[in-house]
Amino acid sequence: MALFSRHPWFAASLLLVPVLTLAAPGWPRLAGVGPCWAILWLLPWALAEGRLSAIIAGAILGLLLDSLHHGGVSEMPALMLLGWWWGRIGRMGAPVERSFSLGLLALLGTLGVDLSLMLQWALRSSLGVGSHLPGGAIDPATLAQTGWHLDDLAGAGLHVLLARTLLTALLAPVLCSLQLLLWRQQGGGVGRR
Repeated sequence: MALFSRHPWFAASLLLVPVLTLAAPGWPRLAGVGPCWAILWLLPWALAEGRLSAIIAGAILGLLLDSLHHGGVSEMPALMLLGWWWGRIGRMGAPVERSFSLGLLALLGTLGVDLSLMLQWALRSSLGVGSHLPGGAIDPATLAQTGWHLDDLAGAGLHVLLARTLLTALLAPVLCSLQLLLWRQQGGGVGRR
């Protein structure tokens, strides 16, 4: 509860991520693909608040985003790992404030989340888990959600990976720096671990 008293915008801004993911606004699109809103929220939070808070926020954000789809893959492990890494960077080093640094961290984070999803899809398809079709094939309705299947990687999966990564990296300097200012003005860093 101390988190909510220090950061009254925490819950509202966290809930905005699944809303933006579902709404998929048309203005920030690159080749029909939107940015990774989770990365654009978690990066400044982790840099301002530290590891423990970022890991918890990554877990909450991962659970919220995983509840939006039934594909059997999860964004939670990658978001928790990124929260730990970015929280460590924010705590140990000089403050990350440069646009290039924020863009690079967002690029690496989006790449990490998407590669984690692809690896989970590859494991599920090789094991034949979660399919309703004979022979262990993945249900096409499930594939239509994210496009992360090993056979589709050469086509739509690679397109989505590159467009989403680039767009998130391009939006990060503006959106993340504004959020970083907000979190630091509201007492970021108090009790960071």
